[in-house]
Amino acid sequence: MAIANAQPTAPPGSKKTSRRRYRGIDQLGGLDRVVVILMVAIPTLLLVWLVWFPAVASVLLSFTNWDGVGDVSSAKFIGLKNYSDVVSIYPPFWPAVQHNLIWLVVLFFVATPLGIFFAVLLDREIRFSRVYQTAIYLPVVLSLALVGFIWQLIYSKDQGLINAVTGWTIDWYGDPKYNLWAALVATTWKHTGYVMLLYLAGLKGVDPTLREAAKVDGATERQTFFRVVFPVMAPINIIVLVITFIESLRAFDLVWVINKGRNGLELIATLVTSNVVGEASRIGFGSALATFMLIISTVLIAVYLRIVMREQR
Repeated sequence: MAIANAQPTAPPGSKKTSRRRYRGIDQLGGLDRVVVILMVAIPTLLLVWLVWFPAVASVLLSFTNWDGVGDVSSAKFIGLKNYSDVVSIYPPFWPAVQHNLIWLVVLFFVATPLGIFFAVLLDREIRFSRVYQTAIYLPVVLSLALVGFIWQLIYSKDQGLINAVTGWTIDWYGDPKYNLWAALVATTWKHTGYVMLLYLAGLKGVDPTLREAAKVDGATERQTFFRVVFPVMAPINIIVLVITFIESLRAFDLVWVINKGRNGLELIATLVTSNVVGEASRIGFGSALATFMLIISTVLIAVYLRIVMREQR
């Protein structure tokens, strides 16, 4: 009788269990609610204050003529004049755009394939692979400013390694015929390790049965990678593509260390800095340049989010 009258227990996934779980969440104590609210509110406020507020302020200041002296209320509204001046009568702008495009092409067609190549080699678990992986990734943890100083030891006109070995007297950082390409070699050295790490993580997550099936079908290693493995890593490909675009756009540290973005090394980011914090401060004009960067970055991020959300659906 006791067995007959016993109430059946609800399985773990039943509605009764779910209701109890939600009741437990709803019955958080006062201290727990405060902790949850703070965990959400503090990062949100920091994001608004450190990212969105400066971005909106830059867009608003781009429509003004303000030299940074005095209160912001003294800024004079001039409409789109800063934007028209940037594209029409500001000589460094179009060379800077060209240099940013060259930066993008080199990172995409040189640094990215090198990163993929190293990732494929290290994925085979060759001897001393950990040592090689650390050596390739080490430049990533260094700032671009420090990378510039390191490569100065190689590019120096009087004491640099290249000139000492070859006997040349080229000023790699000072000559506008060479300084952009010298800077691109240095940034490629840094960017390759980052791409290598992303693709190495992606290769480790590929299902081994896919490679086995391709091998059974008679596919070579090259065919297996390009027709089976590489398409499977589509999320990694998108991430690398977006990161490469953003890195080419916000390239600043290395060029600023070399010559502050002058004499053949003009970039949009260095033009923004030189106009905002230079001797002749033009906050409104520099904000217009920064807005150009913001628009391009927003477009890239929107494309990335659309692709990711479409894949999730």
